[in-house]
Amino acid sequence: MTETLAWLVDIPSETGNETRIRDAIQARLGHLACTAVASSLVVGEPSSQSVLLVGHLDTVPLQGHVGARIDGDRLHGLGATDMKAGLAVMIHLLEDLGTDTAVGLFYAGEEGPLAGNQLVPVLDAVPALLGARAAVVMEPTDRAVEVGCQGVVNARVVFEGRAAHSARPWLGVNAVTRAGRFLARMDLLEPEAREVAGLEFKEVVSVTRAAGGVANNIIPAMFDLNVNYRFAPDRTTEDAVARLSVLCADADGFEVSDTSPAAYPQADHPVFVALAAAADASVAPKQGWTDVARLAERGMPAVNFGPGETGLAHKPGESVRISDLGWAYDSLASVLTG
Repeated sequence: MTETLAWLVDIPSETGNETRIRDAIQARLGHLACTAVASSLVVGEPSSQSVLLVGHLDTVPLQGHVGARIDGDRLHGLGATDMKAGLAVMIHLLEDLGTDTAVGLFYAGEEGPLAGNQLVPVLDAVPALLGARAAVVMEPTDRAVEVGCQGVVNARVVFEGRAAHSARPWLGVNAVTRAGRFLARMDLLEPEAREVAGLEFKEVVSVTRAAGGVANNIIPAMFDLNVNYRFAPDRTTEDAVARLSVLCADADGFEVSDTSPAAYPQADHPVFVALAAAADASVAPKQGWTDVARLAERGMPAVNFGPGETGLAHKPGESVRISDLGWAYDSLASVLTG
């Protein structure tokens, strides 16, 4: 599988440019039933006994060296851990076991805006996928089985002022410094533990972007912030929006820009129980959002499980333990053949 992973890493597939890697995987697995949907690919014909193996084809933009490099038990390269290692495992499972018990769903657009994520269009184009037994999303999970996932709210928060010459600031109102108390309060927020189904999710609120001012000699009349809220899966999206609006009540403007639902943990599903046992893995909450949530919205039981370390995703110098590939493959093969 190491050669397969190096091959995948050597194919650039930043978000919006997944067609080349989709075509390469389709050519390799062409002896199996393949259905292309936009820049995505379904391999196999789903049935009620199938387990969906779900992996995104795209990576974040390049931040380090180009191409795959092996150093000891680690393979370095863009997307190595998130999530081309998972794709490599998927490819070998489909090649070795066929598609009677597993179906591969390779999709584009996961790392970009939600509107460009092709998972739902693929599910709409191949509705039989939703008749499968369960789904495994091949995100890196630090050798654990990660159940559920957090939801997300992003909101534009605005502080208003009045422009003036910076030599006479008393003639204006500085929108940036008006936000000072709010920003200080945001800085003091601690993660809030919230137990769901016996698992501890950490809710967090963060300011992730800020923009204000038009020139060095003008008192800024507006200060725009993006506030990002990761909420536990026992909250609805509506509850999360209401809570965030209260936290941002000091602002002059509050507008939700996008939301993604949470997914409630389903650790007791027979496929996931068997997977945790086969992997000798702990069951942990997913601290973050994944497409497990979008599958759950469609009534599909889904779990996060794959090679790689979450802490290395999206970082320069990304890498994956080569031994993780065999661990993930053997665990899934045991469940699929058992």
